[in-house]
Amino acid sequence: MSKELEIEFKSMLVQAEYEKMLRHYEITTEHFVQQTNLYFDTADFKLKQHGMGLRIRCFDTTAEATLKIPQAVGLLEVTDSLTLAEAEQVLKKNHFTSKATEIFTHLQMLNILPIDLHLIGKLTTKRAEFMIPEGKLALDESWYTDHHDFELELEVPNASFELTDFKQLLSRFKLPYRKTQNKIVRAVTAQQEQNKRMEGLQ
Repeated sequence: MSKELEIEFKSMLVQAEYEKMLRHYEITTEHFVQQTNLYFDTADFKLKQHGMGLRIRCFDTTAEATLKIPQAVGLLEVTDSLTLAEAEQVLKKNHFTSKATEIFTHLQMLNILPIDLHLIGKLTTKRAEFMIPEGKLALDESWYTDHHDFELELEVPNASFELTDFKQLLSRFKLPYRKTQNKIVRAVTAQQEQNKRMEGLQ
């Protein structure tokens, strides 16, 4: 289990901008890690109402569950380690797991049980992540339902780094700032749109 404060900034990229950043930082295939995010909430979206997000992230050989809790600045990330087998059981049963013990403790405070939490979206990302003077930079290529996008994320160590600083960083690469929704919002919105289209065909 771990807890850490996340302060990050993000901006969407078009493919040409993404590829320019890969070339600038000399990113090659071995820099990338592929991860699949599974997002959860109750049927009436209680976590969303509290501004919280819950995911299970699956890597090649491991998995982890993370609950994001809003703070005055940034988000508190509460993370529990899982095995891939435990993550697969979540998918099979279509509800969250009590194996994520620290997250379970926080959920109990909201009167939410693991069985109340169901899969609401899925997103796969190919990520290159590395340190620059400003913080940890991530270049993401993501796929979810019928969507495919590119994104730059910067995680900074403290709140002294502000949006204007982030925009200055982007401007050094002649990149515009594009305000973007979090991955969970994009994935869930796309899933809901697809569900409505499917219902319309029935």
